[in-house]
Amino acid sequence: MNKNRIVLATFSLLSAAVMFSACRDKKSTGLEFARNMYDPIAYNQDQPVSTTNPDLESFKGQTAQTPPSNTNPVGFDRYELPNTKEGYEASAALVNPLPVTEKNLAEGKHFYTVFCAPCHGEKGDGQGHIVKLDKGISGVPAYHGDDANSSRGGLMRDLQAGKIYHTIMYGLNAMGSHASQLTPTERWKVVMYVQELQKIK
Repeated sequence: MNKNRIVLATFSLLSAAVMFSACRDKKSTGLEFARNMYDPIAYNQDQPVSTTNPDLESFKGQTAQTPPSNTNPVGFDRYELPNTKEGYEASAALVNPLPVTEKNLAEGKHFYTVFCAPCHGEKGDGQGHIVKLDKGISGVPAYHGDDANSSRGGLMRDLQAGKIYHTIMYGLNAMGSHASQLTPTERWKVVMYVQELQKIK
């Protein structure tokens, strides 16, 4: 019997022994590598907290806690104007904080194409592919032209940046809010691009 056969036979016996011993306990998950990846150190936000730990007495049995009042998450920008006619009119005083650059316009065009163009059209003419497919959809305004009126009064091409932002934030008529899809910075970039579309003759 040569060395290769001895090694192969030994390996086969060890493999069989490991395999059969692993199948003995049906509840066992077997050998686990990096056990700390299975059992997180931090509490799961949905599980109750043990109140036996004096450091956790203030949790009162709950892991997930309501944030203190008048606090904001880090990096969160609160939009103070309400979704009312008065809030809309007050939004006219808002000014786009971003500089008009090629990069900002390009990103604004990208977000506009993804979120707005399906209804408002690539050129802002109110003839997006959803409008063309569904003849029942009407009243999608164009951003330019002498007959493109806003449902809130005035021409769409004369809308101030703040009013466009307010509409993106809350939505209007059949248009839903885009506050959850676009960050405040991204909304202002869309406003910047829409104002370019307003200049089309």
